[in-house]
Amino acid sequence: MRLDDYNRFCAGLPGTTRVVQWGGAHVWKVGGKVFAIAGWNDGEEPAVTFKVSEAAFEILREQPGLRPAPYLASRGMTWIQRVSSETMDDEALKAYISESHRIVAARLSRKLRRELGLDPE
Repeated sequence: MRLDDYNRFCAGLPGTTRVVQWGGAHVWKVGGKVFAIAGWNDGEEPAVTFKVSEAAFEILREQPGLRPAPYLASRGMTWIQRVSSETMDDEALKAYISESHRIVAARLSRKLRRELGLDPE
């Protein structure tokens, strides 16, 4: 997934905003909370970092082309970084980014979820 495709996909998720920070990383947030980060790769495809469930973390951390996300996973957080599409194609990556968005949005206050259009009135 190219950076433009990543940004376009994340922009299509409800209630999202993007900032470029941390050395040029494209950081996507929902309700001010990070759900996806892309950057730090010299190739055409950026490394993409996203939040996963504990069960998914245990499975994905061992797969080629994936690794526990630097900094985040070392602090006990369940974040994975895709560094190549070797075992996770772009469609699967999109599904994981969508799930990361859902996980992070679910932890927002009900009021904020309503304001962002994530919960019905």
